[in-house]
Amino acid sequence: MEDVTPLKQKINMLFKIIIPILVTQIALYLMTFFDILMTGRYNTEDLAGVTIGSSFWVPVYTGLSGIIMGLTPIIAHLIGGGKKDEVRPSVQQGLYLSIVLAAIVFSIMIFAVIPSLNHMPLEGEVRIVAADYLKGMSIGLLPLFAYTVFRSFFDALGATRVSMFIILLSAPINVFLNFLFIYGNFGFPEMGGAGAGFASGITYWLVFCIAFLLAWKRKSFQSFSLFSNWEAVSLKRWKAILKIGVPIGLSIFVEISIFSVVTLLMSGYTTATISAHQIALNFTSLLYMVPLSISMGVTILVGQSIGAKKPIDAKHYSFLGVGVAILFSFISIIILLTFREPIASLYTKDTAIIKLAIQFFIFAAFFQLSDAIQAPIQGSLRGYKDVNMTFIMAIISFWVIGLPVGYVAANFTELGPYGYWVGLIAGLSIGAISLSIRLFYIQRKSVKRINPEAS
Repeated sequence: MEDVTPLKQKINMLFKIIIPILVTQIALYLMTFFDILMTGRYNTEDLAGVTIGSSFWVPVYTGLSGIIMGLTPIIAHLIGGGKKDEVRPSVQQGLYLSIVLAAIVFSIMIFAVIPSLNHMPLEGEVRIVAADYLKGMSIGLLPLFAYTVFRSFFDALGATRVSMFIILLSAPINVFLNFLFIYGNFGFPEMGGAGAGFASGITYWLVFCIAFLLAWKRKSFQSFSLFSNWEAVSLKRWKAILKIGVPIGLSIFVEISIFSVVTLLMSGYTTATISAHQIALNFTSLLYMVPLSISMGVTILVGQSIGAKKPIDAKHYSFLGVGVAILFSFISIIILLTFREPIASLYTKDTAIIKLAIQFFIFAAFFQLSDAIQAPIQGSLRGYKDVNMTFIMAIISFWVIGLPVGYVAANFTELGPYGYWVGLIAGLSIGAISLSIRLFYIQRKSVKRINPEAS
């Protein structure tokens, strides 16, 4: 019979894990948030350029970095199963893999993404800003991928406060560098939107250095001897990481890229429309940090529970995560519907953009509930190492259903650019329903496999 952890203890553990993750995710997100905010205060053309640049950067980077995130459930299972000696080689191989992935993304950015800007119907200044922004961000690719390995290690151990500490140190520095490079203060070159990219690229090096020092010097991590007895590249271990990480990365890419593709499809609209869309998407993404953090926390707790052969605990953590996220979604809806104009005014003084953003916020409010259900369930499934079906469902819900619905609504109805948001709502809703069904199936299967008498 499984020794089930008391509910109160589970709730305490869930919040102990997710609160530092939430702070970390918000601080990480605030780098992009302030890129948009501070560039918007610079001028509209640079804001549009950063918007287009981000639309390329975010899906490519997050998709491939998601591959490294496969280390989190792997290490969580090892820790839960008492296989501490296996952690060091997993982290080392993750670092090797991060170098390869950084090189791949850099090549994609320089030789594919940036040249493709010349074929888009963009104003000349917007195109230049977008290209220079991507160049600046690209100098931080290697440290950013390597940091993701360390963060996966910290988080899988439940040491989520370490990741929080690192980002809280670096986020204010990123804002200060924006102040220097965007506006040209204290004798630095005035680079506008491009300066936001270079500021972030430099900050990522700082983040990596802090993470490396903590993993090396902190007593609680020294017992893992991460930097001793280095193994040669092991294709077997890479295969184990990629088996979990590739579907995770592709799922993230499929989900994130749909938002970027929508932004790119809207490039034919006015600069004001693009900017208003980005403002609504930017703030909505900030709210999404809560269900995303819950998702990441649930991955850790479910992974540790399954590694320790406690499927009932894993099941309870999944439901707790979804419940907390749903409660927050109602708060998000109230915020979006009540404070639309003040929020839009934070980004720009342009009344035309503010008026458009207010309308976008109405549609954004509608998919908060679907987001709240989908994200924690994805995290739960990753904790079970069930990642392939999640990827397939993401393709169907977003690309087979969501994008076509949005395109038709935008181009063949009076909704115009808002039609794309209708498509996003449809995709998120289908994803939430299908993933819920999958989670119930995996939970039953896990209980029967590990603890047949409990089923």
